[in-house]
Amino acid sequence: MEYLKSGWKTVVGVPSSNSVLDDHPNVAETVERLVERVETSTLLEDRRDACRALKSLSKTYRLEVGAKAMDALLFVLQNDSNDIDIIAFALETLINIIGNEEENFHSSDSPMNSQDLSIQFTEIFIKRKENVQLILDLLGEFDFKIRWPTIKLLYCLLRNKLRECQDCILTHPMGISRMMDLLSDPREVIRNDALLLLVDLTKNNTNIQKIVAFENAFDRILDIITSEGYSDGGIIVEDCLSILLNLLKTNTSNQNFFKEGSYINRLLPFFDFSFDTDWNAQKINNLLLMFKVIRSLVSPKNPLQVTSSCQKVMNQNEVLQKLCAILMSNGIPAEILTEVYFTVYRIKKLFIFFIT
Repeated sequence: MEYLKSGWKTVVGVPSSNSVLDDHPNVAETVERLVERVETSTLLEDRRDACRALKSLSKTYRLEVGAKAMDALLFVLQNDSNDIDIIAFALETLINIIGNEEENFHSSDSPMNSQDLSIQFTEIFIKRKENVQLILDLLGEFDFKIRWPTIKLLYCLLRNKLRECQDCILTHPMGISRMMDLLSDPREVIRNDALLLLVDLTKNNTNIQKIVAFENAFDRILDIITSEGYSDGGIIVEDCLSILLNLLKTNTSNQNFFKEGSYINRLLPFFDFSFDTDWNAQKINNLLLMFKVIRSLVSPKNPLQVTSSCQKVMNQNEVLQKLCAILMSNGIPAEILTEVYFTVYRIKKLFIFFIT
């Protein structure tokens, strides 16, 4: 990974003699000394202390640490996997470098904005797929101090370079399986951040969507929706529905799997609510997303056989009846009524076309 050292000028886009590093010579020298300690010290305690210091510096001097220390941090992840603390320090430092928390960084860190730095550091990181695979391997660690920052780092990578990062993940034989296993973690913060990770992971990638569905995603996601209270649930339900929509929209294979697995039946309780309910913004968002999920199954963009068979199921299991009951009720917000109308129209139009 020597290319990381030699190629840092590509990140900042200016020659080193005119760089921001020259404005902070003491910081640059400190980072260099810490990197040397990480790479050459024979004592684990010394390497751990150096990583701790790099983590602290990266909160303010992101450019200096990112340009000079990324290869050393990867070295730690590869060679010190038995020490939880040093791995946690390395992961948190990488999050500070690759993430986009602009308010944490020194105002003179870079002539570019924070997002530009995030993207360019991400490009360097994922240039070698082995780096992403190394992070995916760390998901297998149950310890909170490793698993949680690993999820956050993957989330940053996907946000900055979605397609490229998805390609890297597809090359790992167990990468998606390990991400799906996070949904079974008993710690809610892990599960909730894993949902955010899956929202991005499943965007616009048919192959990943199929693998995620094969990994029992529909059961797991619907179980979470059930435990959170369906439409009365919070932002977690919204994240779950976003994943469902990503998996089903324009994906014929997953649509058939969803229908044949009787998952449409599991959507029914979503519409069992009192019509004089408290129509808070979150409940409205949840319902609007659910209507989109239903319409994705009966979209005119789908093959006619798929849409008509899904429509039949929705008539048989009373989805259509429940939607019509909402249309006929008083006190329903206008935006809900509009979406219900378009959903019912789509179901009935396809059905009428099919039977005629």
